Parts: sequence; C-alpha cells; structure tokens
Amino acid sequence: MNVVVVESPAKAKTINKYLGRGYEVLASFGHVRDLPPKNGSVDPDHNFRMLWEVDPKAQKRLNDIAQALKGSTKLILATDPDREGEAISWHVLEVLKEKKALKDQEVERVVFNAITKQSVTEAMANPRHIDHALVDAYLARRALDYLVGFTLSPVLWRKLPGARSAGRVQSVALRLVCDRELEIEKFVAREFWSLVATLATPRGETFEARLVGADGQKIQRLDIGSGAEAEAFKQALDTATFAVAAVEAKPSKRNPYPPFTTSTLQQEASRKFGFAPAHTMRIAQRLYEGVDIGGETVGLITYMRTDGVQIAEDALPAIRKVIGADYGERYVPETARRYQTKAKNAQEAHEAIRPTDVARRPRDVARHLEPDQAKLYELIWMRAVASQMESADIERTTADISAKVGARLLDLRATGSVIKFDGFLRVYHEDRDDPDEDDESRRLPEMSEGEPLQKQSIAATQHFTEPPPRYSEASLVKRMEELGIGRPSTYASILQVLKDRKYVRLDKRRLYPEDKGRVVVAFLESYFTKYVEYDFTAGLEDQLDRVSNNELGWRDLLREFWNDFTGAVDGIKDLRIGEVLTALDDMLAPHIYPARADGGDPRQCPLCGTGRLSLKIGKFGAFIGCSNYPECRNTRQLAAANGDGAVENGAKELGIDPATGLPVTLRSGRFGPYVQLGEGKDGEKPKRAGLLKGTDPNTVTLELALKLLSLPRNVGKHPDDGEPILAGVGRFGPYVQHGKTYASLEPGDDVLTVGLNRAVTLIAEKIAKGPRARRFGADPGRALGEHPKGGPIVAKNGRYGPYVSHNGVNATLPNDKTPDTITLDEAIALIDARAAKIDGAPVRRASRRKTRTAREAAAPTVPVDAVAEPKPARKRAARPARPKPAVKAAEPKPKAPARRARTASQ
Repeated sequence: MNVVVVESPAKAKTINKYLGRGYEVLASFGHVRDLPPKNGSVDPDHNFRMLWEVDPKAQKRLNDIAQALKGSTKLILATDPDREGEAISWHVLEVLKEKKALKDQEVERVVFNAITKQSVTEAMANPRHIDHALVDAYLARRALDYLVGFTLSPVLWRKLPGARSAGRVQSVALRLVCDRELEIEKFVAREFWSLVATLATPRGETFEARLVGADGQKIQRLDIGSGAEAEAFKQALDTATFAVAAVEAKPSKRNPYPPFTTSTLQQEASRKFGFAPAHTMRIAQRLYEGVDIGGETVGLITYMRTDGVQIAEDALPAIRKVIGADYGERYVPETARRYQTKAKNAQEAHEAIRPTDVARRPRDVARHLEPDQAKLYELIWMRAVASQMESADIERTTADISAKVGARLLDLRATGSVIKFDGFLRVYHEDRDDPDEDDESRRLPEMSEGEPLQKQSIAATQHFTEPPPRYSEASLVKRMEELGIGRPSTYASILQVLKDRKYVRLDKRRLYPEDKGRVVVAFLESYFTKYVEYDFTAGLEDQLDRVSNNELGWRDLLREFWNDFTGAVDGIKDLRIGEVLTALDDMLAPHIYPARADGGDPRQCPLCGTGRLSLKIGKFGAFIGCSNYPECRNTRQLAAANGDGAVENGAKELGIDPATGLPVTLRSGRFGPYVQLGEGKDGEKPKRAGLLKGTDPNTVTLELALKLLSLPRNVGKHPDDGEPILAGVGRFGPYVQHGKTYASLEPGDDVLTVGLNRAVTLIAEKIAKGPRARRFGADPGRALGEHPKGGPIVAKNGRYGPYVSHNGVNATLPNDKTPDTITLDEAIALIDARAAKIDGAPVRRASRRKTRTAREAAAPTVPVDAVAEPKPARKRAARPARPKPAVKAAEPKPKAPARRARTASQ
C-alpha cells in the first residue's frame, strides 16, 4: 500500500479515483503547522531558529497519516506545485519524522499541473525529492513576515493607539492606495474646451471631426483654455466651407492576449464580474481540485497559482482542433502561438491557467457548476482558446478636413477603424479598468480627397482635467505586479488583510484609504522609510527568488535584513507619542488641513475661533480636535467631506430650523458625516442624526437635514389597534416599529417617505415569521445538498453570524465564507469537524432545573380533585428550635438525607 498526501479532501477524492487500489489518498487540509503567534518563534540570536507548532485541528489528520503508514511501502507527497505546496510537504514529512512514523518507507515528491488521470499518472511515474531550495525560500519569507510583524506592530500599538498591525508587503500595498489618494487631493482641475464639427458627405452620411489646428499651428488637447477662445473658433467654423484634404487608410493587426496567469485572471474577474481576488482564487481552487460532472469528479482547469503564460505542447493540438470545429479553419493560424513568460523565477513559472480538456465547452459543463464557477470557467476557456486564434485584421482610417474662413485655414481630423476580420475578437475582448472614449472605434463613411462636405452643426464643449482614478482591486494587483511587489499566490491575501484591518474600504469597486490606514502609512514613511519603499520591497522579492534558485542562503538574507531593521526600530523606541503626533500632523497637513476659501488659517477652530486644530489619538484611532478641549468639543475625522470647504474646517451651516430658530449644521465626526441642531446648552448634547447609507454629504440640504433630525417619525396608526407606527434608524439600519415589533426596511424603501400601507405590510410579514424570527431575524437558509450520512445541509445567517446546519449540528462559517459562497464539500468538512468536536467533548451534568423537570414529568399523575389546598408558607422566625440529643451531639446529620426528608415532609 502506498500513502499519498494532498492538501484538500476534494483533491484527495479525485486523485483516489485515478489511482485506484494500492493507494490510500489522505488530505492534510493545507498547512499542518505554523509559527506560534508569540515572541520567540523566530530567534535571531540563535541563527534564526524557528519554533513550529502543530495546529490542533491538524493533529488528528497527521495521526491518520501516521496510522496509514503502518505496513505501507511508500509515502508520496503530492501537494501543490509551488513554494507553498513544497512547504506543506516538508512540514508533513518533518512531523512524521518527529512521530517516528517513518520506518523503512520510501519518500517521494510528485507534482502535477492539472488533476487529470493522465497528469496524475505521469507524475507518479516521475517522482523527485523535496526541493529544499523552494522550502528555504518559504522559510525566509515566513521568517521575514513574522519578524516585521512581531517587531513593528508593538511599536505601532505603543506610538499609535488604535492601529492594528503592520505587515511587510501589506504596508507597501497600503502605501500605493494612500499615495494615489494624495495625488487626487493635490490635483487641481484645469479647464479646456473641445470643438467638434458634425459634417455630411455628398451622399448624406454624417461623421464627426475634431479641431486640431489653426493658421498652421497645431492645437493640442489643453490648448483652448477658456470659453472666449472656444467661442471665437466656433464662430469661425460656423461660417467656414469644408472639404476633404486627405484620406489615409492603414491596415493593422491586433494580436490575441496570452492565456491567464494568476494576476491577469484576478484582474479580469474583477473587471467583468466584480469578483474580489480572494473569491476568484477560491472558485479557481475548486475548479482545479475537481467538480462532479455527470457522476465523475473532474479537474476542469490547470493549477491556478502561476506567473507563466506558456501552454503545454500536448494541449495545443486540441485547442487548435476546437477552434477549427467551432469557428472555421480561417481562425486557426498556420502555427501554434507560443508566449514567453516574464517571470523572474523560472522554477515557479508554471504553465498558464487553461482548461484541462478544451473539448469541455462552457455550455456543456455549466449545468454541473455553481453560477460563479460557470462564469470563471467560461472566462478561462475563452481566454485560452482566443490565445491560439488568428489575429484580427483592422483598417484604421484618418480623414483630414480643411475649413476655410476667408484667408484663414482651420484643420480638423476624423479617425475611425473597420474590423476587416475579427479573428480572436470573435471569442474574447479584454476589459480595461478605466476605459476612455476611443475615436478609433468609430467607422467613417466613404469619402475621397477634395470632396466638399456640408456642415450640420458645431459644438464647443467645456471639459476639466480629472485626477488619476483610485485603484480598483484589479488595477492594484496589476500595479503590484509591475513593481515586483509580492508574488501571484500573495495578491489575494494582501488585499484581504488590508480590508480586514479596516485600513482600506471598497466602495463602488474602488479602494479608498481609511484614516487609520493613512496614519499608519505616514508613521512608516516618517520612521521606516526604507521598508515601505517600492524598490526595496521588490528587491527583497528578487532575493527570495535567488534563495529558491539556490543562489543565496536563506539565513544570510535574514541576517542582512535583521541588522538594519532592528537599528531602525531602536532609533524610535524612546520617542514619545506627542512627538510622533507632531511629526504626523505636519506630514498629513495637506490632507487634513486644506486651504480655506477665504485665505484664513486652516488650523483655526471654526467653532470657538481661538483654538488650534491638531492631530489627536483616541481609543478609536486618530482624529482632529481643538486645543481648547474640553471647553471646545469640536472634533472631526481626518478625511473631510468634499465640497465647498466648510465641512473640512468643522461645520457647514445649512440654514435655520423654523421651529426652534436654531442653526442646522453638517459636520464630519469620528463615525462619519452627520447633521446637528444647535450647539447644546448646560452640558446637554445637541440633537444629531447620521446621514443615511449612500448619501453624498455634498447633496445634503436643510430640508433633508430637518427630516433626519425629526426621526423617528410617526407614519400613522395601525388599522387593527390604532397604536402608532414609527419609522426610524437604529443600530441595524432603517426600520418601522409597532409596539414591540420591529421590521427592517427592505432595499427600495425610504425611511423618510415610507407610507402606512407599506409599514403595515412589513410588520405583518415580520409577525408571520413567528416570535423567533421577530427576535433574531431567523433565516430559512440556502439548501446546499445532502450529507453523505443522509439529511439536508442548509447555510444560514444566524444571530451570531453565518453557519451551516445538519441534523442539529451547527458549524460557524470562517470569515472568508458566506451562505452564498460556501460549497457543499466545504460545508460537509465543517459539519464533520464540529460533530467530531462535540463527540469528543466531556458530558456535562444536567442542570438542577432540567433534572427537576424530568423528575416531575416522571411522577404519577394526580387527579385534580385530589389535590389538597396548599399550606401557607412558614416563616423561619416561627420555627421552633430543635433540641440536640446529648449522646449524638458530635455526629451531625448528613446534609443530603436531611434535605430529602424535608422535601418529602413538605
């Protein structure tokens, strides 16, 4: 018997079918041990000794592997073909050695890029040993991340209360987001105008031409900077005569894109479907490990963590055959296309992501897949097929138009293109993060040189330059790849960590830095400049690649890094928080103290007029406060609302409340923008109301503010009992209330306008769900399928978070899973693990109340007419003292018997 170890149970199930008898395939469920999250796990003073700790959840699985090895002849480590996979195999082997589970068994390492019978069989026939260079690179990366995290994070906690932690690569990625935000804030819009003429040929076909020159001088995009200049050109064009000066048509080719790598797959899935990189990788992992297709578990794609763009030679003929069959021989190039990888480390440049069998067309497998799986498989299939198709033939046409106004000559230009042969474009178009208007996508009518043109209209349009766009998850991954920061397997986790730590937020698919994140970056740039430099981080990645190529010792890399890093940490350990805040206050000044429209001091407190605004730290992180605290309680967030500048400096007055005569102001506080009535008197807090989710602070008017301040409002009387129904905003969002029944408003309902009929309906629906639903918001859940032991599995949102349930066993979902994304296999694993934990837990003694209830239920039933009238309760004061027998005075009665006797007597 040969024991095969893989990472996941799904992968084990698939491979077990391929290998058959003579093999037992077991799953490690990923990493089996890690560095304990405490100081000393990496010891620089003892040659960077690393102390590993076995995950308690993995202990049973390791015991199962050790047990299976008894009587076996070979241990085959078949984890993933990358640095992490190599490390998992090494960890498993090291633990088995410590357990002395290996006797005379031979140990082999096999890798396969796809989980197909052919790939697995070929891998088994060509085993190798563990690649210790890759393991060393893993050890170096893990030690670096640990040392930076456990050395730098305590410094952050001491100097910046409220900060979470700092990571080696995550901090650099955060800096990218913050630097882009700073660019946007510093950007000054510039006015410019464009002039476009709509012209018609003698055949009545119309097209647009743009003004590009005048009087022999070229006109660039920003050259017309005022309305007066634009109007002068417009008047000239209105009286001009137009003719075709020249027409030029140039044929060109557009070549297909290479097949997907990890980063390009994450980018396209984000652009096309809005998938987060972490979600994309979870789906791809499932497609790689195997999906049930007609009763057979099949791996649908090749390994999804790769920076290679090449396709295996044996897969090319099949792709070319499908192209010819589905689209015609015209779409098949003479020779197969071969792409060159840009990976710096050849050892990790695996094959590109492609279908394992291109004959499995998306339409054929979609019914066997979950919706997101079907989308991602189709995307991978189309990109791989398109990469081997013929180029598109495009004709680009440029028409130069002359406009004569007396002796003056104005030049216009029209551009367009025609796709003569669509080629790979028939299958695949790549999206862009920030698409701009493309004049070349238009098609021009037929025209010839010297041909007169008829003016239809002249349009002068005002424009303003725009700041660079904020990063999307896709564009941030692309930028990190360009800079050499991180590696394919790390991009998804880097973005997830930044969101989990609340350093950035994702809004309309764009990344915004939170105040907490900006303060952390400012701190690191002030005191650890070198370690958040893009070049330094990229250089460290190159050194890690040298380790994996066996060109550099991993301890040598750590030693060089650690000597400099500890010096930087020691240099600021004596700094006081006040000194740090002063430095950060100066560094962040352009962001937190924008120039005032009246030219006044941006740091002057707008409420008291005498205080000075400065950066402060509280238990919830950094904020801006007045130096006259506590007399002046003016505070706000670092990031101020955009607008006319009033909110940034404290408060923007919206008007006067006609009922009270008090001013209504819009403010930005620690928890976001809000409206406030008056200033409060005698220590009382003024009335405040937060803005509704999705409300732009720049659109808040006095009318809207008064409506918010009036909440909760009386919607009307309930038709059944005449009791009032209220509408308001609570801890969990907008709601309507009738008595003790609260019903949340649904998407599309507005708390400010919801009517009586709608409110009654929502309350009735809430009551119909039962008392438990009214209390906890019970969720009927999403059925996932049947458990192998029988019975349905349901994923739900519960009072304490999302979970899966089967026959009374509930298992909480991990943070990266939701009831909508959890799969059946993942749910089975969670439920089985929870059931095993319950079975192994000690039996608790039932409570007295439960015991008494059971005893009472078992007692004989007494007829109602035989029940005696209850005796009045006796007072302890009236109870006569019992004389103590002289002989047995030293032998007190046991408490338990006395208690039973008393109970029986009563």
